[in-house]
Amino acid sequence: MAARFPRIPLILALIAPLLAAATFGAHARELAVHPDELVPVELATVGFDRLSGAPVVLLREPESGDVVPILVGVNEARAILMALHDVSVRRPMTHDLMHSLVGAIDARLERVMVDELRDGTYFGMLQLRKNASDETIMVDTRPSDGLALALRAGAMILVAPAILQHRPDLEFEGLQDDEVVTALDITVVPVTAELREALGLPEDAEGVLVSRARGRAASAGISEGDLILSINGEVPRSPMDFLELVGETSTGARARIRYWDGNEEQEVELPTDVPMPRAEDGPRISL
Repeated sequence: MAARFPRIPLILALIAPLLAAATFGAHARELAVHPDELVPVELATVGFDRLSGAPVVLLREPESGDVVPILVGVNEARAILMALHDVSVRRPMTHDLMHSLVGAIDARLERVMVDELRDGTYFGMLQLRKNASDETIMVDTRPSDGLALALRAGAMILVAPAILQHRPDLEFEGLQDDEVVTALDITVVPVTAELREALGLPEDAEGVLVSRARGRAASAGISEGDLILSINGEVPRSPMDFLELVGETSTGARARIRYWDGNEEQEVELPTDVPMPRAEDGPRISL
């Protein structure tokens, strides 16, 4: 058994050159904008461009209520989708491994920044912090990898204003029955007949099903298995409806959420700013 798994010192010896490269080559590319200009966003969902079939991630920007599409790779889209669905994997996948490596060098990922769009290519940067010295390390990254890693590490996602204003020529299409959307610390999926029966949901009630609730949403009483009945008085008939209704909440106002908790209807109000992520929000791994 011991021969199958390298010991921790060997692992650290193997990744030490990577840490050195990050330390001494971290600033090979400077941020295209000042960090203070970057805008916090919440990763909302994954879909595809109807015209090209390319995977697309939507980022929710609460100040304007807009959602910003960013093209990503197929593998990265799959990794992001698994994190949104909170899929438990038996063994670490690529971005789980990346997250583990950061922890193995006694560092943490604080921020993922999408800072530039140049000639049709998005550029990003990871901001790592070493726990022992509090030193900050900046590492160039593809935004798609950075976004997948951010969901696992509980890192903030920030985007340059120019990217928020850019509108690529694409037609976003959701994943239909596999559609999953996160906003306001609430992850929702469509309500199927099977789920409605299994959870004992009211037959005549429309809405979307909560698959996960964290942070402020969980503290307010929303939990897995609840049925979101309305946002600001409007019924979300799909996860994308849920996202759009959240986005239509007036700037500075709270979103009024009515939901069924398995026994009765409840109502809460939640702020629409980007929730502070936490490391424990990442998908579960069964080693």
